[in-house]
Amino acid sequence: MEKQMVGELNPTPRILMGPGPSNVHYRVLRAMSTPLVGHLDPEFLSFMDETCNMLRDLFQTKNRLTIPVSGTGSAGMETAFVNFIEPGDTVIIGVNGLFGERMSDVADRCGAKVIRVEEEWGRIIEPERMTQAIKRNPEAKICAIVHAETSTGAQQPLEEIGSFCKPREILFLVDTVTSLAGCEVKVDDWGIDICYSGTQKCLSVPPGLSPITISQKGMDVSHLRKKKVQSWYLDLTMIERYWNEERFYHHTAPISMLYGLREGLRIVFEEGLGARFQRHQALGDQLKMELEKLGYRLFAQEGYRLPMLNSVYLPKGVEDLSVRKRLLNEYNIEVGGGLGQVKGKIWRVGLMGETCRIQNIECLIGALKEILA
Repeated sequence: MEKQMVGELNPTPRILMGPGPSNVHYRVLRAMSTPLVGHLDPEFLSFMDETCNMLRDLFQTKNRLTIPVSGTGSAGMETAFVNFIEPGDTVIIGVNGLFGERMSDVADRCGAKVIRVEEEWGRIIEPERMTQAIKRNPEAKICAIVHAETSTGAQQPLEEIGSFCKPREILFLVDTVTSLAGCEVKVDDWGIDICYSGTQKCLSVPPGLSPITISQKGMDVSHLRKKKVQSWYLDLTMIERYWNEERFYHHTAPISMLYGLREGLRIVFEEGLGARFQRHQALGDQLKMELEKLGYRLFAQEGYRLPMLNSVYLPKGVEDLSVRKRLLNEYNIEVGGGLGQVKGKIWRVGLMGETCRIQNIECLIGALKEILA
């Protein structure tokens, strides 16, 4: 029997207002379709340098080791832990949502003794609780926390924790997967030693790379390891040799993805960081206000709500899955449901990067008015 040919790929255009990925600018897609060169080609090496320089400006750091890891944001998380933890090390982790939980899981798999500083989902962890945990555990090697908790929409204050860690031996590790390019991330000013992100949120580049930056203090710790990093693929002591002047081959870089990231960063800096952050804040505030008018209640702690990821309780009588299905099937709008303990109770509505446009808010609110009527 003759096999039927698989049809041409033709996905339905969507407005991506979930927790990621966000919509992608046509210039990024165009850049990704340009011809390949080799990953050791002199032209490509110059593109790498340009990309790293723009990432430094975005992270607001002078860290020499500032690169995109080949893999999604979760690969960035793995990289941030496996390079610095050895079995028996103490690690303090703030847990107030799913991604704090995931950090704990990764650290535990590295053989760390994990000290959890827990808080109710949707609330921030008071910085003093993190600094007190460091005082109680002076041997701790890492203090880790999520800046923008994607599962709850809460924005964690970092400056006080970073300034406490800076004069001490402990490394300050921060997840900025959702926040980078949507609000301020000041790696050097805030005393962050290890900071990773992802491309598919406010950078509006397809998922597949994880920008990461490591301070000299962090690199010194990684170079003093007693044993090899447990992951060959994510071993920064080898990867940094490909990204520095040595250009030592480690693995074949995802060339087309790096083209896309370079163009996405160009778009970010054409707009300007200040203007971009203001756009996310203003439209995030407007979306929250419009959703409240429809009976949605804000979930994350007041005063600490993310502009680019808006978490809301569903109005009474509104069924989570059926309404989200109608939004997707009838209006081509994707919004995210709750995870873990808030599954079925909240929505997570993304306004990230290219998705953060007034017309997308109007489309969503108009669709919800029709559905809820």
